[in-house]
Parts: sequence; structure tokens; C-alpha cells
Amino acid sequence: MPTHKIGDLIATSGGLRTLAREAQRLKSLEHLLFEALPPALASASRVSNLKTGTLVVSTENSAIAAKLRQLAPRLLLHLRKSGVEITGIDVDVQVKTHKIKGEHDVTPPALPPEAIQEINRLSQRLPASPLKTALARLAARQGPGKRR
Repeated sequence: MPTHKIGDLIATSGGLRTLAREAQRLKSLEHLLFEALPPALASASRVSNLKTGTLVVSTENSAIAAKLRQLAPRLLLHLRKSGVEITGIDVDVQVKTHKIKGEHDVTPPALPPEAIQEINRLSQRLPASPLKTALARLAARQGPGKRR
């Protein structure tokens, strides 16, 4: 069976060709938009669509979205000067989906040895109490060579 380049396969398939053209158009718009944005904002946003003259930009969080909304007039001018016919910019927040670690997956940082010694000394000076017991347990758990 002969091998084909993916680009050739896309070019010969009508539906994929249209999709590839649209993806290329959005990529070009994103490149133009990112020219006018600070790198931190550009890395946290992406062009997701162009609907009836309105450019739709997705961001990772609401703080970035708010800043992009403030910059929208300047961004529109930049895009129009580049020859793109856009009447507005719509900014959406689209949080990236990723696995959130459970408590059991998170390893708490170890206390420095000096801190463990101080906790031990303090627990030895205290009268019998729940605080003394808790401090002694903490020091024992964090002792030399021990990690949770």
C-alpha cells in the first residue's frame, strides 16, 4: 500500500479541504492578533472562531479576559490595519481541562530540620495538652528520613 502525505489526503478530500482552509484562516488571524499582544496574554489566549465579522478569542481565565476586553479597541485597529474586516472582538473564558490532584496525590513539603527541632523543644516544654500531643506527632512525622 503506497504511503501518502497527510497534506495530500486533506487536499483531495472536499470536507477536509474546507476545514483545513478554515483552520489556516484562524491561525493567520491568531498570528496577527498575537503581534499586538504582550507575550503573557498571547500565551494564555487563542482565536477560536470568526462569526459574522466578530472575532472570538478564548482565554484561560477571567483576569486575562478582562485585560483583553480592555485592549479590544486597540486590537481591532491593529487587525483592520492588517486588512482584516472585523467589526468586533468577543472574549470568552474557556478553562483548560486537566486532572486536579486529590489530597492523597499532593506531597507536602518537608519541614527543615531546624524547624523540627524547635517543634520538639516546644512540645517538651508544654504541659500535657492536645497542643503538646499534636506538636509531638508533627515532629515525629517530619523527623529525619521521614516523608509523607
